[in-house]
Amino acid sequence: MPGWIHTIGWLACVVYSTIPGFWLVIHSRVDYWRSQRTLPYRVIVPGWMGAWGAIGLITLPWRHVRLYGTPWMWLPAIALFAIGFWLYRKAGVNFSKQQLYGLSELQARDAEQRLVTTGIRGRVRHPIYLAHLCEMLAWSVATGLAVCYGLTAFAMVTGAVMIRKEDGELESRFGEEYRRYRDSVPALIPKL
Repeated sequence: MPGWIHTIGWLACVVYSTIPGFWLVIHSRVDYWRSQRTLPYRVIVPGWMGAWGAIGLITLPWRHVRLYGTPWMWLPAIALFAIGFWLYRKAGVNFSKQQLYGLSELQARDAEQRLVTTGIRGRVRHPIYLAHLCEMLAWSVATGLAVCYGLTAFAMVTGAVMIRKEDGELESRFGEEYRRYRDSVPALIPKL
């Protein structure tokens, strides 16, 4: 397998592994961000991009360490990629761009406020995070790179913390309606 594919897999996992941190910054300080006159993206996005560089530099020495190397692992990886893309597509149904970009959290008074519990969200509360995880697992399985598996584990840990924060924020916005939803629909492992 060409080395550039490993590099792409490593870089994709670097970026994906920082997504929970991006949202954790928002969900852990949502009241602060709401109190600001402008959206926090002009601060948070450059910080997030800086995190890409930091994680990239930290993991750079291990970007070539392979746990295994077999082209057959692309078969399950392709299935994981397909599931991830399918989840992304399904997650966009009945979900506005305001909700997708976090404007509902950040501009609680001015943005659309509705809890989406239909479609894919009737089976899993956080389909976009599940899609991210599928994409990271796909790169890990396909390349066999230890660094991709490590970054996936890192994203799972930070993602678990971030989901708790997001669930708390959603509960404060939607109250009992969200509690009933949270109690009946799993966070990441879809009910069949």
